[in-house]
Amino acid sequence: MRGPSAVAAAAMAILIVVCGVVWLDPTNVEAQTAGYHLESKVTLGGDGSWDYFDVDSTTHRVFIPRRTHMMIVDGAGKFLGDLPIMGSHGIAFAPEFNRAFSSDNEQQTVTIVDLTTLQIAGKAKLPNRNSDGILYDPASKRLFTFNTDGGNDSTAIDAKTGKVIGSVPLGSKPESAQTTGTGRIYVNMEEKNQIIEFDSTTLKVLNTWSIAPCKEPSGLAIDVDHKRLFAGCHNKLMAVIDYTDGKVVATVPIGEGVDANRFDPGTGLVFASCGDGTITVAHEDSPDKYTVIQTISTQLGARTMAIDTRNHNVYTVTATLGPPPPATPDNPEPRPTIIPNTFTMLIFSR
Repeated sequence: MRGPSAVAAAAMAILIVVCGVVWLDPTNVEAQTAGYHLESKVTLGGDGSWDYFDVDSTTHRVFIPRRTHMMIVDGAGKFLGDLPIMGSHGIAFAPEFNRAFSSDNEQQTVTIVDLTTLQIAGKAKLPNRNSDGILYDPASKRLFTFNTDGGNDSTAIDAKTGKVIGSVPLGSKPESAQTTGTGRIYVNMEEKNQIIEFDSTTLKVLNTWSIAPCKEPSGLAIDVDHKRLFAGCHNKLMAVIDYTDGKVVATVPIGEGVDANRFDPGTGLVFASCGDGTITVAHEDSPDKYTVIQTISTQLGARTMAIDTRNHNVYTVTATLGPPPPATPDNPEPRPTIIPNTFTMLIFSR
């Protein structure tokens, strides 16, 4: 048991103020915990696989694309709605238009969802483009899809009218993307271990950067205040990139099978969700230094995640998995089968 003086000294050691910014003291062991625990585990059921999902922090509603439909639940996992959207891979929110947008890979469309009624409000057509990732850019008020089959490019769509404006050639398969909110967009190029920067208004590529030692970047998060990108890499690293010059300034060890990354500006925590059943949590001690402070145990297959930046809750989803089907020439590495009606949301809080 420590006396009052020791307690006071420890409390003072937890925080350091540098240039007006409060950082966690990396030398203080007691401060090295994110404090996340499993709040609840909710079986949502239903058919269909899943990909990227997200939470609308203004309403705490979670939108989950399921390939054959989109589930909408509240922050506690209570069912709110189910939309018949075929081929949905991702979701993006445009708050000023009160809309959400779904990238519908197999349908070559983007579905527009009214955030008040939670009903489909229209569709934008993407001829000959199968979209995967999707992003809303408030600077240009445009939606960007990141297309794999049929183009290896990004399509720009006016968020108000739903009309296609143009495209950005990217040269290979794009994955996750982020925006600064000031006209610059960054996208992971999985096959080439690169990040491409382009202008959201002119639709011109500005820079192409190698992010070695990162291999096969998948998830991407952004810290706008400190101009950092966080790329989840399939060689069990998270690369931290200075997006002013493209330099990798740090790497963080993570689990296997990463597919999503998130940054919470309110806590200074960076997250990497991995299919091996872990979420790595690192603290931004400074823009160039990161300390792993927690590894959250989730469930096998929980490779994507979302964060409610208002209450800092972390969400991930998965299902009970069975053996993969036999390999075929078209699908040489099949994923495990999904046991029907076992789709589950795990909610973690601090």
